[in-house]
Amino acid sequence: MSVFKIFSETLKFALNALSSNRLRSILSLFGISIGIFAIISIFTVIDSLENNIRSNIDKLGKDVIYISKWPWSFSEGYPWWKYYQRPSAKFQELKLLQDQLSISAKVAFISFFNSKKIKYFNNDIEEVKVQAISHDYRSIIQFDIIKGRFFSTQDSDIGNSVVIIGYNIYKELFNLDNPIGKEIKFMGQTATVIGVLEKVGESFVGENEDDKILIPLKFARKFAKISKDSSQLLVKSNEDINKNLLKIDIIRVMRSIRRLSPRTENNFSLNEISLISRGLDILFYVINFAGIIIGGFSLLVGGFGIANIMYVSVKERTNLIGIQKSLGAKNYFILIQFLFESVLLCLIGGLIGLSMIVLCVMVFNIYFDLNFILSFKNILSAVLISFLIGVISGILPAIFASKLNPVDAIRSK
Repeated sequence: MSVFKIFSETLKFALNALSSNRLRSILSLFGISIGIFAIISIFTVIDSLENNIRSNIDKLGKDVIYISKWPWSFSEGYPWWKYYQRPSAKFQELKLLQDQLSISAKVAFISFFNSKKIKYFNNDIEEVKVQAISHDYRSIIQFDIIKGRFFSTQDSDIGNSVVIIGYNIYKELFNLDNPIGKEIKFMGQTATVIGVLEKVGESFVGENEDDKILIPLKFARKFAKISKDSSQLLVKSNEDINKNLLKIDIIRVMRSIRRLSPRTENNFSLNEISLISRGLDILFYVINFAGIIIGGFSLLVGGFGIANIMYVSVKERTNLIGIQKSLGAKNYFILIQFLFESVLLCLIGGLIGLSMIVLCVMVFNIYFDLNFILSFKNILSAVLISFLIGVISGILPAIFASKLNPVDAIRSK
């Protein structure tokens, strides 16, 4: 018997068996559908969350070295008070670092403030993050401006009272009207809006990046104290060089600037995005493992349901199996027939589960900022898992059916 003939015959038998026991088939499909929905939806949420976090991290600059008072990962057993006693990054160190680095690099300075309120006539927003940045900040950290422009060299050098606002501020203060050239008030200052940042959403630490404003660093120095724990120096090399060489050069210059003796340890930290990425690798490995365990229990229940249904199906069709064998049907044909039925049942259940996930992804993308994506990898995983569950659940009943004695099978009731 040809492969095509076997396939067409087994498909016909499987479809007839499923259609003749519709209620049982629907209940079996329900179990597998819920199992596939559970495990693939977990993977989809985890993957979407990971993609969102990693994309936010990438915006911080993969090749950027952050010089700050605090490290992003604490060494085990290192007293916290040693970090606390360190000096903060200072604005005066910006020019010195630029001049003394032997490796060509761009250097920027950033400092964070919190404004209790920001106003435009009768409209106001509370708790807005203010970022004071030096001019080279944009050449190190990439971001898009949808209206207006970035600070000019004159704005940065003189410290003009200009501001670039986040999307939410643009929306709430100006109701999406053109804000360019209009003045807002914050921290006792008045500044002219010259740009609007592209809508970004929440960062990986849960802060909404659309609720911030950017101002020139020298403008901030006119009314605020810059040297504080939230200040950082950013360094990015202009050339494709070994990052370790750049770090060595930074350490040399920073130790010279701060006049540290050879035996004195560094009083600054060099932080990189890779530190966060390594932590995320471990975190999402654990989360994925937990997701497999949780979803696995759902699939286990569905798999037992399919196996039980297949045993019942074999018992009900024992007489038919005997007739088929008496007419010359081989053992492998009977085995493939029942195994195919089990796999088909699981694949249909898996497709229903995937359809449910697609619907949920569409709804969630409408109501949530997080971009949910059902990846091809997860679709393929759903199909393969459904296939494997079908094989595992149906193999023993199929073997049992294939080994029935035709005479005993025909006599059964």
